[in-house]
Amino acid sequence: MRATIIHGPGDIRVEDRDYPTVQLPTDVVVKVTASCVCGSDLWPYRGVKPTHKPSAIGHEFIGTVESVGADVKDLAVGDFVIAPFVVSCGQCPQCLNGVTVACDHLAGWGGKDDTGLRIDGGQGQAVRVPLAESTLVKVPGVTDPDDALRASLLTLSDVMATGHHAALAAKAGPGRTVVVVGDGAVGLCGVLAAKRLGAERIIAMSRHADRQAIAREFGATDIVAERGDDGVAKVRELLGGVLADSVLECVGTKESMDQALHSVRPGGALGFVGVPTGGAEAPLRFLFDTNISIAGGMAPARTYIPELLADVLDGTINPGRVFDTVMPLEEAPEAYRAMDERRAIKVLLTP
Repeated sequence: MRATIIHGPGDIRVEDRDYPTVQLPTDVVVKVTASCVCGSDLWPYRGVKPTHKPSAIGHEFIGTVESVGADVKDLAVGDFVIAPFVVSCGQCPQCLNGVTVACDHLAGWGGKDDTGLRIDGGQGQAVRVPLAESTLVKVPGVTDPDDALRASLLTLSDVMATGHHAALAAKAGPGRTVVVVGDGAVGLCGVLAAKRLGAERIIAMSRHADRQAIAREFGATDIVAERGDDGVAKVRELLGGVLADSVLECVGTKESMDQALHSVRPGGALGFVGVPTGGAEAPLRFLFDTNISIAGGMAPARTYIPELLADVLDGTINPGRVFDTVMPLEEAPEAYRAMDERRAIKVLLTP
């Protein structure tokens, strides 16, 4: 099969790999119908996160079950499924408490399962899924989604679930004012999540017209292009002299965290989901003095998917709008370049 392999900074290749097979009784093999490039994939692409050896990459995919292991009872060949961005067992204390990203048997796509067997990356034609019944989410009544539904289902694998996590962590809800820092796919999904939770006013911080348009479509009431102190002043102006009740940090840099922290009112809440890239440590004295609460981290997508899936299927939300570019898998290197150069918000890959 064909699969995307990262060899080092700026070096993405699509290469031949062995087609996956069931190796454990709890495995299934999924034929991938759509995958995508994530903003966090850009950290190794840019060299921020080291690549020690050529590795399969990609952690967001949807597709059709092709084969099942002997112990798999709740999934069958032909089922259409969503893969969260990590593998989880569903039975350990963390999973039972909804924190599937801290599973005792946690594994990542492109890595190895806890038996040491290799797992395929999501940006390929097929994937062996360990612990399949607890990891995958079956999409009821769907076998061949149209393009729009396919895109929205794919967002549940990561970015929509992550935006939802940020909104929950920031306590977005009825009567609350919200600022979203970051206008990538996660930030845009954060806008949609805040709207879905009933936020009264949503300010999206963005300098790009195409992203601003989607933010408004998703529920943003205001756009702030300014940054730093000017951005904080604009938020205060828009909110009548006060700062936001809730702020979503969806980037992961020191600058984005500073922007987020200084955009939330004393006693407000900040939800952070941007993968930290260094330098974004929480200033404890500032938090102590302002009583700002911080929560967030890696989103437990497997926990959120069923709830969000229901809203996608009934048309309440359409997060797939964050995909502004579709490319064949063979063009994965160009997909990375397009996102790295901000020529694309998020690229959907079709095997």
